[in-house]
Amino acid sequence: MMSALLPGLIGQADAAGVDEPIKPVSRHQEQDPARVELGRRLFHDVRLSVNDSTSCASCHHLDQGGADTRPFSVGFDGQRTEVNAPTVFNAGLNFRQFWDGRADSLEAQVDEVVRSPVEMGSTWAGILAKLAAEDHYRRAFEAAYVDGLTAANVQNAIASFERTLTTPDSRFDRFLEGDASALTVEEKAGYQKFKQYGCVACHQGVNIGGNMFQKFGVMEDYFKGQQRGRRADEGRFAVTGDEGDRHVFKVPSLRNVELTAPYFHDASAATLEEAVDVMFRYQLGRVASDGDKALIVRFLKTLTARPSEAPL
Repeated sequence: MMSALLPGLIGQADAAGVDEPIKPVSRHQEQDPARVELGRRLFHDVRLSVNDSTSCASCHHLDQGGADTRPFSVGFDGQRTEVNAPTVFNAGLNFRQFWDGRADSLEAQVDEVVRSPVEMGSTWAGILAKLAAEDHYRRAFEAAYVDGLTAANVQNAIASFERTLTTPDSRFDRFLEGDASALTVEEKAGYQKFKQYGCVACHQGVNIGGNMFQKFGVMEDYFKGQQRGRRADEGRFAVTGDEGDRHVFKVPSLRNVELTAPYFHDASAATLEEAVDVMFRYQLGRVASDGDKALIVRFLKTLTARPSEAPL
């Protein structure tokens, strides 16, 4: 049945062009190995939380797409977070961190999470005291940083590790690099549909998103009829206070999107198919056939790849 949807698309989808709006992820890493190893240990260390219960890995499962399979993560004392945890994979390719873009670096993101009264509830003084009590941490920081163990260096070590969690060599990246056989005919057609319907206007670049802000509900009010006053739904408005930023969010990356359900800041879409439906209605204001949407989903699944530093 799917093949009946493809006339007119097969020829133009045989190979990627040189000016494609999506670019492959680089295979090259430029992080200091000693700092990366420190960051890896800290990423999994529950002592970053005030009661030694929660680590970065508690909400960013490196064996499950780098995200949290729960709609909302649970912090150190059992409280739920307000938004769905985005994947940590390829986060270093984003121009801002968090759904509302309030952090301009991975280091700033680490700082906020550690001090969050919901997530880890810690202070840097408390964390540094814990780490300083461990000889292996003291020696590792002295070897990796001129000024040794500091809050800034803890943040940088974790961020250095996270920057290695890129996912090069997806089948779609191999297609972009000239391997026409990397995708099936249906997957190539799905990419053409992705571009033709306009999805690529927001989801482009190396991270297929993560490089701009956009209102959630461009063509129709996504929040109509929903409970009002939730800070998490205000998006950039909660950061800037500018009414034009209400319901504006960082466009998420689509890399590894098949692994990161549920979707959106509010975890409202349980499946990739549901998420595509929401995008067509609220962002594009267009009606697509079930066949076209199925092709797009097939294309999106070609964006899955193993991270450089952690197995899926």
